[in-house]
Amino acid sequence: MRTLRKKQGFTLVEIMIVVAIIALLAAIAIPNLLRAKMSSNDAMARATLRALSTAAESYGTANNGNFPHDVNSLTSATPPFLNVNYCSGNQIAGYTYDCGMDTTGYTITASPTSLGSTGSTTYSIVSGGVLTP
Repeated sequence: MRTLRKKQGFTLVEIMIVVAIIALLAAIAIPNLLRAKMSSNDAMARATLRALSTAAESYGTANNGNFPHDVNSLTSATPPFLNVNYCSGNQIAGYTYDCGMDTTGYTITASPTSLGSTGSTTYSIVSGGVLTP
């Protein structure tokens, strides 16, 4: 007596339905992930500007009201006011930083390397710690 064995496996239609569902989920999830990444880059840029401002203000307090003339004054002090030179022109979390400093004040600008992709806004901070988007 013979026993019949049923063929096992998926049909082409079943596989196509699964692929379509995965593509639909990816189409929903990927833009949200990119938006979250850009939002975190924006938050990092604001936090970095505040850290640079705090370091410059602390330097000014320690040096009779004279602000640093460049970022190297903040990183080379003992102990350093900053551990990282953010104004070296390198991209940090999707932003580049332009530091304009002299002994009377500072203006630091954070610009996204690709507006709308790595960041949504150009931020700047001036003497006194005033941050503007």
